[in-house]
Amino acid sequence: MREPIRWVQTNLRETDAALDPQRFIGQIGDFDANVLLMAMGGIASFYPSQVRYHYVSPSIPRGRDTFGEVLRAAHARGIRVVGRFDLSKAHKDAFDAHPEWFFRKASGEPAPYNGLYQACINGGWYRQKAIEILSEALERYDVDGLFFNMFSNPASDYSGNPLGICQCGNCQRLFRARFGRELPATPDAGYQAFLGESTRSMSETIRKLIKSKRPNAMLVGTSAEITDGVFSESNTAVGRPLPLWPYASSYNVNRARNSYPEKMAINQCMSFIDFPWRFATVPQNEIRIRLWQNVAHGGAAALNMHGTMEQEDRMALEAARPIYGWLREHQDYFAGQQSAARVLLLGRTRGASASDSALRGMFRLLSEEHIPFGMTDNLDWLGKRDVDLVIAAGQAPKELDQWVRDGGRMLVASSAAAPFDLAKPVKLWKGTQGAYFRIRDHALFPSLKSANVVFLQGDYLEVEGKSPVTFIPPSMFGPPELVHVDWKDTDAPGLILRDHGKGRVAWLPWDIGALYYRHSSQAHAGLLRDLIDHLLPRGRQLKTSAHPLVEIALMRQPDRHLVHFVNLSGHSQTAYFDAVPMSQIRVQVAGVFRSAKLAGTGKDLAVSRTGDYLEFTLPALAQYELVELR
Repeated sequence: MREPIRWVQTNLRETDAALDPQRFIGQIGDFDANVLLMAMGGIASFYPSQVRYHYVSPSIPRGRDTFGEVLRAAHARGIRVVGRFDLSKAHKDAFDAHPEWFFRKASGEPAPYNGLYQACINGGWYRQKAIEILSEALERYDVDGLFFNMFSNPASDYSGNPLGICQCGNCQRLFRARFGRELPATPDAGYQAFLGESTRSMSETIRKLIKSKRPNAMLVGTSAEITDGVFSESNTAVGRPLPLWPYASSYNVNRARNSYPEKMAINQCMSFIDFPWRFATVPQNEIRIRLWQNVAHGGAAALNMHGTMEQEDRMALEAARPIYGWLREHQDYFAGQQSAARVLLLGRTRGASASDSALRGMFRLLSEEHIPFGMTDNLDWLGKRDVDLVIAAGQAPKELDQWVRDGGRMLVASSAAAPFDLAKPVKLWKGTQGAYFRIRDHALFPSLKSANVVFLQGDYLEVEGKSPVTFIPPSMFGPPELVHVDWKDTDAPGLILRDHGKGRVAWLPWDIGALYYRHSSQAHAGLLRDLIDHLLPRGRQLKTSAHPLVEIALMRQPDRHLVHFVNLSGHSQTAYFDAVPMSQIRVQVAGVFRSAKLAGTGKDLAVSRTGDYLEFTLPALAQYELVELR
């Protein structure tokens, strides 16, 4: 938070323990990285560990200490080192000696993978042996942080085979004591709570240990509430359903920094295509976009690769290298950024869970509309942050009732219960096909002047009340001669729009967010756009002529605001090409600013004022630009 992070993770194989430490750190330093995440221990120790069952890589040269030598060389160049531990698995000698420490499937069998045995978060490998291993490492090495990979019990192995719920004796005993029943066959709410509690308690134990021995060391990779930095990944997988999600880094970092604004977001840009092809990289422009999105939303630049810096496929390194150099040259802009957005998108807050599709649809719509927004998974901002509008893509949390009554504005899009009991339910229409909503008030929806209806697919909660948008139930859609001849308009509301105390609520009792993510309907976008503009009490915070595929993030530092521009126009279906160059992008930002300057060149931009807005023109945009406002 005080010094910008340029992070490189090298997922070393145990055979890489034979690397030349001086050469390795020379490569990291020449890359302009200032933090190295490097393998330290767990599945394989990269130092001569003396802890029983802690497997030491046989590739460490005789009489040498690979991790220790790398650490000393890194510190000599001012590079921080975060030691990577993977405690999720152990070798056969540990399993043979203590099978009770390890994961058990429903059949009672263990969960081996490539000769390693899956540990259980409630077993002795985590609860006892891990503490012994970490104590040795922390006492021996002045590390700047520790990272934990695949922490807790995974749902599947690296090949995607489901593991189910651990049925070891420890889990059975602890679950029975906590819930008074046996472990379920498949995860339910009780089991999810149980696993979460187990993970948090182990996280807290590790945190106390680290802080007792290395108070200034960073903890990352365990429970987000407990770590010093919120860790995530932007990655790909060959079997993942389309479409690709070009906002992967923005989504992760925006969410982390606005959920835990006091913590840094470490979002790893994974260089490889998928687990089976770790030495083949994703497109270079995908790497570039991910890195620019990371820093634009206030996170660290972070790149991951497998093996050392001497890669078989060097395209990811070549794409990232000039970005790291640029970030080093302009590093003052990337320390301690905070979101300046006055719109909040609720993620998975308590009482407001929403589907990934619903959240992505809202996230993309706000980005395309250039509405600065923060995404948050909690309500900790209440009373601490000035917010113009809250958007919930799921049920509205009851805790926001008083906030709205006191003058807040809220947009809810969900077929769950009415927010704050604003309307009496009549009927839940499940999985509708061929249904519509009629726009009865085009003055409220100027974007829909050419559309009288918008389509509905999915659930809709019919409620009592009057509305400027009304429901048209499903009707016949074939053959052509009979299409909608039985069409019947109703007065059932497709939108509840009313005051609530001093505030105002717009409730769409259907999942427009997921529909927009899936179909990108202009009508759905227009309806949301106009509702947002209707609800914003002071109008938009930012106005621009930028193309919808120019992502704009509005951030602040103590003495200035920063406007980041990321050009996503090179993304097409499953490909990432060079961004289409753009020019003369007009921007208006609300605030008492007097100047605008290009961060890259230091050139002052001509400015003018229009009411409450400072206006400037970005002369050109290739892939990324940054403008400083004072």
